[in-house]
Amino acid sequence: MSTHTAHPGHEQVDVNDPRLSQFDIVREGARRDDIEIVHYEPQVTPGSKAERRLVRTVAAMFLLTGLAATAFLVVYIWWPWEYEMGRGGDKLYTPLLGLTLGIALLGLGFGILTWGKKLLPKEVSIQDRHEGAVSADDQRITGQTMAYMADELGVKRRPLLGVSLLAGLAPVGAVAAAPLVGGLISNPHKNNQMMVTGFSPQDGQKIRLVREDGRPIRPADISAGGQITVFPGIEHGVSNLHADSPTLLIHLREADAEESRRNNERVGHGGYMWGNYAAYSKICTHAGCPASLYEQQTNRLLCPCHQSQFLITDNAKPIFGPASRRLPQLPIEVDAEGYFVAKSDYTEAVGPDFWERP
Repeated sequence: MSTHTAHPGHEQVDVNDPRLSQFDIVREGARRDDIEIVHYEPQVTPGSKAERRLVRTVAAMFLLTGLAATAFLVVYIWWPWEYEMGRGGDKLYTPLLGLTLGIALLGLGFGILTWGKKLLPKEVSIQDRHEGAVSADDQRITGQTMAYMADELGVKRRPLLGVSLLAGLAPVGAVAAAPLVGGLISNPHKNNQMMVTGFSPQDGQKIRLVREDGRPIRPADISAGGQITVFPGIEHGVSNLHADSPTLLIHLREADAEESRRNNERVGHGGYMWGNYAAYSKICTHAGCPASLYEQQTNRLLCPCHQSQFLITDNAKPIFGPASRRLPQLPIEVDAEGYFVAKSDYTEAVGPDFWERP
C-alpha cells in the first residue's frame, strides 16, 4: 500500500491490476500524490489529417535544422576564412556561420514549440506538495508515468517525428562539438600566423621602424620622456594589412630606463631595449583597442576604450582596468646606418587574451 494519503472519498486501486490502462495507473498515482488532473484533452485525433499535417510540419522544421547545422559544419571546416585584401569568400565566412546557425536554432525552436503546442494533449493538474516514503507502488507509478509521458510524445505512433528529430539534432550536436575539435581538423596555428606581424624578418633582413609616412627613425628623433607610434618598414606596413603591428616606441628617462631594464631581466627580456628606448605593442590585450595615451610622469599607458592601464617600466604590466595580460615587447636595436630596427618579431602573441593559445 502507498504511504501517501488519497483524497477524501477516493478508494485506492491496485496498480498491479492488469485491467488498468497506462493512463489509469497515471491518474491513480496522481491522486495518491495529491494531484488532481482537472482537465485532459487531446488536441488532435490520432490518425487524422490534422495530425499528419502537424507531424509533417514538425518534421520539416527538424530536417531544416539538420540541413542548416550541416551547412554550418561545411562552412566552418572548408570555407576560406583567412583574411585577404579586396573582395573574396573570406568576407562571407562569419556571416555564413551566423546565418546557418541561426536557421538551425530557429528550426529547432519552432519544431519543439509546434510539437508541444499542437500535438501534445492539454492538461491542467493541481498538486498539494508533501513528503513521504517511497513504496513499491510509488515506484511502479513513477515508472508508468515516465513511460506514459514518452508515449504521449507520439514518437512510436509518429515515426517521422523520431527520424526527423534525430536527423536535426545530430548535426546540432556536431555544431556544438565543432569548435572543440576544430583544431584537430584544421590547425589554427598553421604558418604560425598568430605569432607573426609585419616586424618578422624577411629574407634574413631585419625590419626598420618607420613613421606613418614611411620615414625611418633615429634615436635622436625622440626626446627623453617622449614617444612615437611606429610601423614596420615594409610594403603596406602602415595599412590595415598589418593592423597587428602598430608599436609605441618610448624614450625613457635614465632612472626609468634602469628600472625597466631590471624588470626586463627578471622576465627573461634582457636585450629587448636599446639604451633607454623600449617598444611595446599598441594593441590592448583586453579588446584590441589602441593603447595610445602615454603619461610620461608616471610611465603609464592608458587604453581609452575600457580604461586599462599598463606600467611601461614593469614590462607594460596591467595595473588597472579589465586587461589581464601585459603588452608584448618588441626587441629593438639600431642598425649600421643609425636607424631603429626590430631584432626579431614579437615573442608573444599580440592583441586580446583570447588570441593567445598555447
